[in-house]
Amino acid sequence: MQQRRATVGRPSGTDGFDFSYRMVVDSRYTKVAKGKSRLKSLLLVQTILQAIGFLLIVLDSQEKGFDNLVGVSVSAGFISLFLGELGRRRSQANLLRLYLGLSALSAAFNAAHVVRSDLFLKVIDSFFFF
Repeated sequence: MQQRRATVGRPSGTDGFDFSYRMVVDSRYTKVAKGKSRLKSLLLVQTILQAIGFLLIVLDSQEKGFDNLVGVSVSAGFISLFLGELGRRRSQANLLRLYLGLSALSAAFNAAHVVRSDLFLKVIDSFFFF
């Protein structure tokens, strides 16, 4: 058999009529991949913020004692992060909904603790008044 010469601009091994057999990635799959990537970075940022919040709460609890609501809040935050990562990896909407609910609940409890304990004012005073 005689082989054809590869022309300029055409990949070798094709004559140009195999376009109907080539696979094209559907736009919904690329959207899912981009969404998962965005969610991964958001989960990382939330993990860092949750750890910083946990450290601030531990420092505050050394002065005033440990509050049970704070422990529930921190635990719910870390459990929600775990569920969010599981939901992201397995693409399960139910786990992601549970992550969203627990994360919002944890953030609300953390904000309530910060407002109730005047921790926000202490942090602002330490940054602006040396």
